[in-house]
Amino acid sequence: MKGLVKFARGQGHMEVREVAERPLEAGELRIGVEAAGICGSDLHIFHDEIKIPIRVPVVLGHEFSGRVVEIGKGVPQERLGQRVTAMPSVRICGVCRYCRQGAINLCIRRESMGYWHDGAFAPTCVVPDRCALELPEGVDFRAGALAEPLACVVHAVCEQTRVSAGDLVAIVGPGAIGLLCLQVVKAEGGQVLICGLEKDAPRLELARALGADHIAVVDQEDVGERVRDLSEGYGADVVLECSGSAAGARLALELVAKGGKYTQVGLFGKAIEIDLEQVAVREIQFAGSFGQKPTAWKRTLNLLEGGKVDTRRLISHEVPLDHWQKAFELFERQEGLKILLEVKG
Repeated sequence: MKGLVKFARGQGHMEVREVAERPLEAGELRIGVEAAGICGSDLHIFHDEIKIPIRVPVVLGHEFSGRVVEIGKGVPQERLGQRVTAMPSVRICGVCRYCRQGAINLCIRRESMGYWHDGAFAPTCVVPDRCALELPEGVDFRAGALAEPLACVVHAVCEQTRVSAGDLVAIVGPGAIGLLCLQVVKAEGGQVLICGLEKDAPRLELARALGADHIAVVDQEDVGERVRDLSEGYGADVVLECSGSAAGARLALELVAKGGKYTQVGLFGKAIEIDLEQVAVREIQFAGSFGQKPTAWKRTLNLLEGGKVDTRRLISHEVPLDHWQKAFELFERQEGLKILLEVKG
């Protein structure tokens, strides 16, 4: 079968190659991939800027959905034919303090699909049975392919930040992650102001359609003044930085109120400069968010099942696997929004 492979470290070094289907081990299952999304971290892998451990050669792809087509020894027979998505933490130690606390995203020996183990940019992929999660009725494969980024957002908004009803939440960056954050914050009862650039006009219009209370165009207005006007001069109760840019981080730090919460959701791919003294003197609760815990996945599937989050509206392109370079170029130019690769043979 054909898969999109990062075959060596360094800039680029990716191509579609013939890859073999490996035999299943006990406790594993094989999934026929129906839909797979490109993540910002896939672009970081292409540029070899990723801070998450990777091993080459590796088939990329960790946002996906599909159907179980084969099961290994010890996997229940009823798994066959199930419609599933999957947690990408396919190898964890299970004994470190993070695993014992349920924070498998922080496991010191964590190995992820699409980084260390072959992922979903191929017609089939293999995951442990514990990682496969059945899609709710009414959630199709395309919507289900975005369950993984939604789980990241649920972890950020609900577990790391603990957004409360009535919070004024400023979201910096109207990409797919920012728009998922918007929907989860609204489900939690927060009030949302989402920030973007003039070039982000289509994304900001979609944000409005998805329920944003306020839209701010950073290069056309004083966003800090706008936020102060909405908060009796205090600033945002919560800021979620989703752009993964230095300018976005600096804006986020400006917008958050004294004693407020700042959560870094976007990945930069490199070191940036930020005035961390503001975190101290304004007593900002500064947090990071990475990946997901199993608890976030349960909430994610409930949100999808209940129609509280619409992931399908974020899909802008579907590109054949052989034209992956076009898809990555669209992503890097920030054209469209969420791009799926058609991987079925």
